[in-house]
Amino acid sequence: MKSRVCVGMVGFGTVGTGVAKILTQNGALIRRRVGVPVELVRVADLDITTDRGVRLPQGVLTSDVRAVLEDPSIDIVLELIGGYDAAKRVILDAMAKGKQVVTANKALLAVHGEELFEAAARHRVDLGFEASVGGGIPVIRALTEGLAANTILSIYGIINGTANYILSRMSREGHAFQEVLTEAQRAGYAEADPTLDVAGIDSAHKLSIMVSLAYGTPVNFKEIYTEGITKITPLDITYAGEFGFTIKLLAIAKFLDGEIEARVHPTMIPSSSPVAQVEGVYNAIQLVGDAVNDIVFYGQGAGSMPTGSAVVSDVIAIARNLLKGASGRVPPASFQSDQRRPLRIRPMEEIATFYYMRFMVQDRPGVLSQISGVLGRHGISISSVLQKGRQEGQTVPVVIMTHTATERDIQASLREIDRMAFISEPTTLIRVEGHGE
Repeated sequence: MKSRVCVGMVGFGTVGTGVAKILTQNGALIRRRVGVPVELVRVADLDITTDRGVRLPQGVLTSDVRAVLEDPSIDIVLELIGGYDAAKRVILDAMAKGKQVVTANKALLAVHGEELFEAAARHRVDLGFEASVGGGIPVIRALTEGLAANTILSIYGIINGTANYILSRMSREGHAFQEVLTEAQRAGYAEADPTLDVAGIDSAHKLSIMVSLAYGTPVNFKEIYTEGITKITPLDITYAGEFGFTIKLLAIAKFLDGEIEARVHPTMIPSSSPVAQVEGVYNAIQLVGDAVNDIVFYGQGAGSMPTGSAVVSDVIAIARNLLKGASGRVPPASFQSDQRRPLRIRPMEEIATFYYMRFMVQDRPGVLSQISGVLGRHGISISSVLQKGRQEGQTVPVVIMTHTATERDIQASLREIDRMAFISEPTTLIRVEGHGE
């Protein structure tokens, strides 16, 4: 039996610092859980001089990635540099040398996951990526092991803390998107270039990973409809509240008739629901299984220590496997490789849900009847209408909530309505979930 498990880490940034702190500070606890010491023996980074607030033994730090990949004593390699090309090379090279791998790289997994899963199976090594979705929330292990007996009927996730922080502030304070974004950047909650977060791309990366694990199917990331929060206004947040809803950037997946819905967009959900009450930088993921019904995971979705916790959880699981000679016990993609099946991801135009539409119209007689006439011709049933006050000749909002409708019909009707002379700006459309007929 091995007397210790040796870990090499590539990347010593925010997450790497958290990993190093946990492995050193909780070393005795981890040893008790694993049975032998789990030691960080080599850390490679371009910057080996900056003080990260964690002391490593002499000789552990190096600027040479090969010192990690070619060290025969290292059992597990952690890829924590992010990005695509360099990170992918580190992972594939480590696997080729028979080393187990842990990564937090959701973008890489979303785009190149199939290649990495196949390489792990070919080299008979484990690939851990708990930290790729939800930071410290153990949702990956839930999908691959804890809920493995279930058909996952749906996934609803707030899985980007930056977007949730911005929407929470907008809802609480009534400020506009750009104002809150600027404050979030100043406070360090948003990146200098926040596009991945506010455009929904980061959430789509994470959703593609969860869909792959939940349904045992390869996922083409480009097939996931993705829409961000940049067009959400305080006015829409106010109207949502009047209908009893809260606006969140949701990652949504559903299993319907052997096909999958997978989409990311701003969504109105009932304000009484657990997910609607998640504020700030926190994440929440609601999974619905055919046996367990609803389960909600809540916690910090990013940050040095929460994400480091997820990385080290993979290290511990893999260390246990190594000591028992059981690498590959859990397939990296959750299903046995020969049992994964391509499933159709429904195009967005085929999605059926409820809709909120805000029309900015010139206040004059007959406007509402013309709008409802177009909706009726496209088979769209109106659930409720909200129009406040009269300002004849002025531009006023008219808000309509629909019963279940298809995206194709909604978009066709809006193309027709937005061409009408009394419409002053493109209509705001927000999809609604959890709204009974």
